[in-house]
Amino acid sequence: MRFFSATPREMVASLWRSRNLILISARREVLGRYRGSVMGILWSFFNPLFMLAVYTVVFSVVFKARWGEGNDSKTEFALVLFAGLFIFTLFAECINRAPALILSNVNYVKKVVYPLEILPAINLLSAIFHASISLVVWLLAYCLFYGAPHLSVLFLPFVVMPYLMFIMGLSWALASLGVYLRDVSQVVGVLTSVLMFLSPIFYPVSALPGKYQKFLYLNPLTPVIEMVREVLYWGNYPDFKLLAVYWFLTSVIAWLGFAWFQKTRKGFADVL
Repeated sequence: MRFFSATPREMVASLWRSRNLILISARREVLGRYRGSVMGILWSFFNPLFMLAVYTVVFSVVFKARWGEGNDSKTEFALVLFAGLFIFTLFAECINRAPALILSNVNYVKKVVYPLEILPAINLLSAIFHASISLVVWLLAYCLFYGAPHLSVLFLPFVVMPYLMFIMGLSWALASLGVYLRDVSQVVGVLTSVLMFLSPIFYPVSALPGKYQKFLYLNPLTPVIEMVREVLYWGNYPDFKLLAVYWFLTSVIAWLGFAWFQKTRKGFADVL
């Protein structure tokens, strides 16, 4: 029986060895999503704008939500909301699809010698493409209303990278679990919907009473959403101590997810 290494070195090396295949597959995934539609890839611009408009109207107009005390700016609310929303959407798009990654590629398991561990990376890269478009839209809107972005935006890659490792770790684990437990997809869909409202997307952490704010930080999405807003909108540097801890924890999660995937992949063919 073939041995699949589960070391951290192999985790990085396997992705690097298959980098061209990942890029080609992700490109095909993105283009295939809009194949046959009239506007094609332009939908990747309109979808986030439509959701932003809906959430902004519902929360800032209907529910009269505001992001700061005495600040009635709907522009500020929209941009701060969007900064958290596209970060969460990146997470939701990957995690909701992760349990079905192996199930929807059975031929790769049974008939072809294929590096199955790259399937979550292809899924993530496709989601990054859409998140990047949302970021470009955000930056254009910020430049239109406020001028040039803050220099702190240069820290964005350092804030997002550990978040991507966290998503990869969960995707590997869920992709494997989805093979053995078919109910995982349904459970993940429900939990993702709940997590959206338990994350500081539509409200700041400060909106909660002080004694409950620490519990919000148990949500792994809270640190990255808060730091992204700090560097994008508020023009502040990220909390470097928190960022260092986040890098360490997400690296461990990524490796654990990869190790679980490698240890359990031997049984994929038998189950499928």
